Amino acid sequence: MSFQPQQVVSAIRFLRRTDPIMAGVIKRTGPFGLKVKKSGYPVVVQSILSQQISTVAAQTIHRRLQELLPGKKIRPQMLQTLTDQQFRSVGVSPQKLASLRDLTQKTLDGTLSFRRISRAMDEEAIAELIQVRGIGRWTAQMYLMFSLGRPDIFAPDDLGLRRAIEKLYDLPDSPKRQHFEDLSEMWRPWRSVASWYLWRSLEWSDDQKES
Repeated sequence: MSFQPQQVVSAIRFLRRTDPIMAGVIKRTGPFGLKVKKSGYPVVVQSILSQQISTVAAQTIHRRLQELLPGKKIRPQMLQTLTDQQFRSVGVSPQKLASLRDLTQKTLDGTLSFRRISRAMDEEAIAELIQVRGIGRWTAQMYLMFSLGRPDIFAPDDLGLRRAIEKLYDLPDSPKRQHFEDLSEMWRPWRSVASWYLWRSLEWSDDQKES
């Protein structure tokens, strides 16, 4: 499900009403702008390539990988034909190569079905995705948010979210995972929207932070 205009209106109205701090974040940030990428397999490939490296480096590897494929289309049938040497030639590490091989095999043999995931409840979808080597809960949650447009996803292990929440909210020193999860409960059923605004708050200038 993608974010529909009426959903966004309802989400923002709800968040403003239930959380004064979030209301301020929304006011400073402006319109909601999360863009949903609806393709399945290619999005997960990109997520694997992006793990633990800079955005620029990940984009470079992704572009070089596309250039190895007919029509630059990232599809499991095409990736299956590439050799290990071809993957290495574009900068794919051995660990990520193992993850891509596992993702590709599970997609082709039906162990992993993106159509099934798109229809599953959030936790069921996450459970299916984390079957793949190298895909943890965070990667699965990002897929649900940014590819399926699920409205109530919150990733308490995301460092950006933690940093934003610690700056904006009165949490104990060295807050634990449960503190973030407990705080997020007031944003249900729109935690994806709240998360997007929290990430954007990290981009504010000093003047905006003081306003």
